[in-house]
Amino acid sequence: MIAGSTALFALMVGLFALVIWRPHWAAQVSGRSWIIWGGLVLPALVLPPLVVVSLIAGERLMPSDAVPRIEAEARQWHWTFRYPDHGGAETEGILHLPSGQPVDIVITSLDVIHSFWVPRLAGKMDAVPGRVNVLRVMAGAPGPLEGLCAEFCGLDHTTMRFDVQVHDPEGFAAALTTPVFAPPP
Repeated sequence: MIAGSTALFALMVGLFALVIWRPHWAAQVSGRSWIIWGGLVLPALVLPPLVVVSLIAGERLMPSDAVPRIEAEARQWHWTFRYPDHGGAETEGILHLPSGQPVDIVITSLDVIHSFWVPRLAGKMDAVPGRVNVLRVMAGAPGPLEGLCAEFCGLDHTTMRFDVQVHDPEGFAAALTTPVFAPPP
């Protein structure tokens, strides 16, 4: 993508320089030719290969194998996390993640729009009532992280924080067999 956009940029700068340094040559080309060749033909030659490359690269970013799933349910003013692939464990206010393994976070809301966000882990994903959004994350080294709701959801919005505990694989399984429940704020 960078190579393609750089080549397109260099070509456009070259044409611009040619017009500036040789205005007589540019004046000989009709306005219709500039529009057809510069506005239709050139993008038609450059954009399709860039789209193909981006689709291939995007597919490679998402592993095709099944990954564990964790359900994150938001409601005013706390988070509930369920682990259906790990015996149906459930935690309130604390999200347990395995280190070095991709996990799909299935994000929903019961009441208003919330936003799931763990700044050191991934981007924001909205929790919309009646809709399911999925965010694939992969935590790094074991340790604590902080998560929060990044969408104003009511007067107690600032209390919609949650803890994230990243475990090594053995510690992750142990944490889910004896989950630590954090009471809702």
